[in-house]
Amino acid sequence: MLRLLVLLLLLANAGYYTWRQGLLQPWGLAPASQSEPERLQQQLHPEALRLLPSGSTLPATPPAAPPAPMQAEAPVEPATPHPTSTPAPPVTAHAPSPPPEPTQCLQAGSFDERQAAALRQAAASLPAGSWQLEASTQSGRWMVYMGRFPDTDVVDKKRGELRALGIAFDRPGATWEPGLSLGRYSNEERAEVALKDLARQGVRTARVVQERPETRLYQLRLPAVTAAQRQQLATSLPLAGKPLKPC
Repeated sequence: MLRLLVLLLLLANAGYYTWRQGLLQPWGLAPASQSEPERLQQQLHPEALRLLPSGSTLPATPPAAPPAPMQAEAPVEPATPHPTSTPAPPVTAHAPSPPPEPTQCLQAGSFDERQAAALRQAAASLPAGSWQLEASTQSGRWMVYMGRFPDTDVVDKKRGELRALGIAFDRPGATWEPGLSLGRYSNEERAEVALKDLARQGVRTARVVQERPETRLYQLRLPAVTAAQRQQLATSLPLAGKPLKPC
């Protein structure tokens, strides 16, 4: 197979050579030959050709145009630095303020309704929160009482009788003078029980009285008072003779 292929290639080359050389022209097989008239017809613009005289030289090739001047590069702007935070100005040291004047909590009382009303009116000019009236209820009190006697001689006689019976006694207070107190109690029931016990011991003229009714009392409280304010408040407030004391 390979030999056949080589043989075919040789035959093809030989045929092409024969045809190219015009050896096959008698059989009408030859390449077309171009004569001189045919070449002239194929020329383009023959009138443009010029014969140069001997010794002349071809014009030199025009020099190449000089390169265009390079445009000046725009100056590169330096990068704008990012704004940095300005440090805070140093704090100017101030002279230390003097320490505050020491204060003290003071109170006074107790005051009844009438006295408390006078205090409210006088303390209204003071700063808010600098004073307060604290209310409390005082319970009533009952007393086993002997009297009221005509004079002190009768009082002395009753004292002697009570000593003989072994019964303790006391002064009843200015409101109940002249007389004698055989005991004080926080409620009326206890006072009645004590009276019955005294009757069994031989006391016949004693009775139960209400020495003091239930009352509402008020305490004046001043949370923070300086020494100078204390003197001023002691004279400007109607304290009814009650001194200002530490809380």
